[in-house]
Amino acid sequence: MRETSCTRRSRRGAAALTAAVLLTSGVLAGCDSPSDSRGNGSPATRRPAPAPVWDRSPDSIAAVGDSITRGFDACVVLSDCPEVSWATGTDTGVRSLALRLLGERAVTERSWNYARSGADAGELPEQMAQAAARKPELVTVMVGANDACADTADRMTPVEEFRASLEVSMKRLRRTAPKAQVYVSSVPDLKRLWSTGRGNPLGKQIWKLGICASILGDADDESTKAQQRRTRVHERVMAYNQVLKDVCAKDLRCRYDGGAVFDYRFSGEQLSRWDWFHPSKNGQERLAEIAYRNVTAAEPPRS
Repeated sequence: MRETSCTRRSRRGAAALTAAVLLTSGVLAGCDSPSDSRGNGSPATRRPAPAPVWDRSPDSIAAVGDSITRGFDACVVLSDCPEVSWATGTDTGVRSLALRLLGERAVTERSWNYARSGADAGELPEQMAQAAARKPELVTVMVGANDACADTADRMTPVEEFRASLEVSMKRLRRTAPKAQVYVSSVPDLKRLWSTGRGNPLGKQIWKLGICASILGDADDESTKAQQRRTRVHERVMAYNQVLKDVCAKDLRCRYDGGAVFDYRFSGEQLSRWDWFHPSKNGQERLAEIAYRNVTAAEPPRS
């Protein structure tokens, strides 16, 4: 068949189109290719994913903090009862975090409680130094309630002072025990505890002895001034929890509870029958459950 000029033009157009397609495919393939930046066809170097640093089954535990971790008012009025502590207690009814992780035989040998009733964040660096000396695999932290539980709302620990104490504490821990993990509990919702406990006449009499006067003082006062005072304490607790979250987030081996303790709705059964404020044995068990769930979880809790 004789080739016409029209046929030749069609063939040239098809060839040009084919070349364009091939060129475009090559460019795209080059963009998607795993070759390195030099274009020599070798696979690109990829950074390996960082190895997980959180051990979900630590073999030793040290606790720091305040009266809650000492089991205050859980067994005897106005007294510590560390055997029911949510963190390191030996009571099989409470089943502390240490008991759940280490077992009954090891809990007394490989867990230590350096918390002190009445302690605020200013005491935490020294407690943390004591804990670090044991080289524990896990340190539990529950602090902040006493910073808010001042004689008056004006005497609550300033937020930046609270932050500074936490940062110093972490530095002291890392200086001596660089690989220790840290589980940080949020501060309980003190306003909710007031709301729950104020219905108990005996509890309110104990409150008059000076327990957390900033929130529990004049428990039945519903005036605007009293409500503003309680709201101020509530907001300070939330600010402390934000600090706990922020400081913990800067450390690869630290887990914040995501606000789990703050959000937990303690009922009368979970509060001390003497002061209706501190956790009872049942309340300590609930705290232990929260801690164990967060420590052993594959991923840290979301807040």
